Amino acid sequence: MELEKYKNIYFLGIGGIGMSALARYFYSKGFNVAGYDKTPSPLTDELQKEGIVCHFEDLGPSIPAPYSNKEETLVVYTPAIPQNLGEYLHLKHSEFKLLKRAEVLGLITKNSKGLGVAGTHGKTTTSAMLTHLLNESRLKCNAFLGGISSNFSSNFVSDVNSELTVIEADEFDRSFLQLHPFATIITSTDADHLDIYGDSKTFLEGFQLYANQIDKNGLIVMKKGLELSSKTQIKTYAINQKADFEGKNLRIENGNFFMDIVSNFFSWTNIELGLPGIHNAENALACAALCLFLGLDEAEIRHGLKTFKGVKRRFEYKIRTEKLIYIDDYAHHPTEIKALVDSVKLIYPNKKITGIFQPHLFSRTKDFIEDFAEELSKIDDLILLPIYPARELPMEGITSEYLLSKCTNLQKNVLSPQEAIDKVKRIEEGVILTIGAGDIDRIVINIQRLIIEQSSNLKS
Repeated sequence: MELEKYKNIYFLGIGGIGMSALARYFYSKGFNVAGYDKTPSPLTDELQKEGIVCHFEDLGPSIPAPYSNKEETLVVYTPAIPQNLGEYLHLKHSEFKLLKRAEVLGLITKNSKGLGVAGTHGKTTTSAMLTHLLNESRLKCNAFLGGISSNFSSNFVSDVNSELTVIEADEFDRSFLQLHPFATIITSTDADHLDIYGDSKTFLEGFQLYANQIDKNGLIVMKKGLELSSKTQIKTYAINQKADFEGKNLRIENGNFFMDIVSNFFSWTNIELGLPGIHNAENALACAALCLFLGLDEAEIRHGLKTFKGVKRRFEYKIRTEKLIYIDDYAHHPTEIKALVDSVKLIYPNKKITGIFQPHLFSRTKDFIEDFAEELSKIDDLILLPIYPARELPMEGITSEYLLSKCTNLQKNVLSPQEAIDKVKRIEEGVILTIGAGDIDRIVINIQRLIIEQSSNLKS
């Protein structure tokens, strides 16, 4: 189908991070763009400032003009919306053309040289890092990101003269099978979304199908140890183990994070990373490998990795003083929590860690409860918030209290968001982490403001 036949693009779930990037794309191309979301957010505020109309009430059949003309309006929706949403039911029964976000992304990118970034963990940071490296080079790129890049202050990057498009290839709802990239990075295939895939074997099969769709003349850059095969060329990467691209000698010097990159063809020493952490060193290896394949040289790669500022809510420093560190992170899977806590312990080995974690989804908590407990138990003082349900109804017996009972921390509590904020008031030194993918981000600004106020009071 041709997207150009439509004048209007109407979004159901416009406030989602991936959906809002598409909204920005269509608006930049001159389409009329509007949409519904359940609640206002900083992201919908930004969309409205840019001229995109958003509303937060289910209007049912009362779709605003000019979007009520089905011949001129394409409807884009996310699978995360409830199936009983009045607007969705009306548009479907009225035979509007409805496409999932991933289908639209596939149509947009089919005529460009797509660079996919897939994996259970690290997609957003890696795709933002790749976008930054390319944008700082002579090649440039377009990008649809799953988070707000700190370098661009956006989740959408456009360059009309570049043939390259960075795409975050999401495995949720098998969305990445709508994409056929020229090349891809695959960061991990740890089981997730078992409410959709059923079991880990089927989940891995989804990634294999995705790998099969990469251009045979392209490249797959994947973490060492992943059980995927392809007729496309594969390059592996790893930290401190033999791979096509190996990261070695991770270290902190004068507050900055460094590593060496070794391959069969070169050895680069003293690569400075703008973003610290073991997992970010892995992401940097993957981006370096793909950028070399695309034609970037060592100087361009060094510069891009050093100047990368990260992504909002991915190992994002909110406060950094000698006594007190506050980091906010989107981690919502046991493997991601492990990467976060291990990195914090590497960087701040002598500081007490207080972690505030909001479990995301009853099903994910149930499926991985033993793994969650193992990783969360590494935090010195653990605070659990109630489970964020997202699209799910409660499951009997699956609660934050049950998860807490499995954790072995000497200090541990289940608290409300306000109680967690109140507890932070009593912390004068150490590392504070807010962790999770639900609405925990709504207390981040309050915690940050509280720490700043306390610091000012102490100085006065």
